[in-house]
Amino acid sequence: MFVSGSATILHADLDAFYASVEQRDDPALRGRPVIVGGGVVLAASYEAKAFGVRTAMSGGQARRLCPRAIVVRPRMGAYTEASKAVFAVFRATTPLVEGLSIDEAFLDADGLRRPPADVAVRLRRDIAEEVGLPITVGVARTKFLAKVASGVAKPDGLLVVPPDGELEFLRPLPVRRLWGVGRATAAKLAGYGVTTVGDVADMPEAALVSLLGSGAGRHLHALARNRDPRPVRTGVRRRSMGAQRALGRRGRSPGELDAMLVGLVDRLGGRLRAAGRVCRTVTLRLRFGDFARATRSHTLPQATAETPLLLAAARNLLAAAAPAIESRGITLIGVSLGNLHDDRAVQLALPFDQGMEVDAAVDGVRGRFGSSAITRAVLLGRDQGTSVPMLPD
Repeated sequence: MFVSGSATILHADLDAFYASVEQRDDPALRGRPVIVGGGVVLAASYEAKAFGVRTAMSGGQARRLCPRAIVVRPRMGAYTEASKAVFAVFRATTPLVEGLSIDEAFLDADGLRRPPADVAVRLRRDIAEEVGLPITVGVARTKFLAKVASGVAKPDGLLVVPPDGELEFLRPLPVRRLWGVGRATAAKLAGYGVTTVGDVADMPEAALVSLLGSGAGRHLHALARNRDPRPVRTGVRRRSMGAQRALGRRGRSPGELDAMLVGLVDRLGGRLRAAGRVCRTVTLRLRFGDFARATRSHTLPQATAETPLLLAAARNLLAAAAPAIESRGITLIGVSLGNLHDDRAVQLALPFDQGMEVDAAVDGVRGRFGSSAITRAVLLGRDQGTSVPMLPD
């Protein structure tokens, strides 16, 4: 796979996106600590982050850390419109745009008539002038390094990593900068004295594989040496889709958790069918009261987009996790649908049964009258959480 010999890949990432939109739209919030979301923090301005406020933190803990923070209700419509405006600027800059989420993307400046660093400077200026939001851009030869560069340059910065300075830039960084290294993996590596990217780069690949497993070991071994041949790709369909709810620290009954699970799966089933896709693998994601995380997956005998079948699989996974939830508490529940395929071939092989007919009817009503026009009985009167804006599936 071809990788340019010069630093032509940009990773553009809006800074504290939701909070920045709120500060843009209300001048009284500028320069002040802002928290978006009351029960659970959806976003925090950098002024609030300076006090230790973080996304997915409970609202109570956030207010204890930053008593003077201004808490605002989320305005998802405003964030969606801001994202569309930003992506319009991206596409006016280069046709090679790969969206990662509503507030970040890779752009390929190879072939443009200006140096990539100049492209990045103009991109930041255009977004500031046309959309009114701060954005950080990292420029490098690979996607991985461009993303690392933008993370180091935040907030509201620009960092170019020249090809002859890649390893010098990477080696001193903490190991958490590597894609795929979370708290648990970092702790495991630290137990062996591995705390920087340079430490990982100096380890034999076989040692990393022995410690972390084949996939993760080889992945980190390559990244620590900046081996990432992936090009910027446009029009790529999702390999998975997911939804989650942060729950705060309050205890949750089995009935509450089941209702939340129904809401998540119902939302995902609609997205799956709207995108014309089917899935084989259902994954339950949990974060416990001690902030440890766990995932449990089930692969279905055949691909489906039927909400009842997806929900049955998710409920079985939740039942298996019940003892751990009871003993450790739970602060987040999420569901993801993986192993996605185009549904055309599947629909040719399967009859249009009653479950699919019901799902189609529900989707039709929601499509005409709005997502809240028809609701599952178990969700009546319950808070279904915030529906976060996202890129098209």
